Amino acid sequence: MGRHLISLGTATSTLTSPREVFRGAILSGATGVCISHNHPGGDPAPSSADIRVTRDLKEAARILDIDLVDHVIVGDVNADPLKVGYFSFHQQGLL
Repeated sequence: MGRHLISLGTATSTLTSPREVFRGAILSGATGVCISHNHPGGDPAPSSADIRVTRDLKEAARILDIDLVDHVIVGDVNADPLKVGYFSFHQQGLL
């Protein structure tokens, strides 16, 4: 098991690609990955960009034969309408 920092973004966005996301997994021989990022504004609901990136990562993972276990967006429990403080694509059936 390992942890890799992929990108440091601004308060509103970050840039990354499937190549950068899966580099560490490939080099370490991982069979699965869990991706996470935060929403500094607090609300962990996925943006349209989050949904698009997750779809692209899912396809890249399939091609690489790596299990995309989850993509978790961390927010602030007080800013989350559901009061859980995170959004899990896996828990929502989106992976």
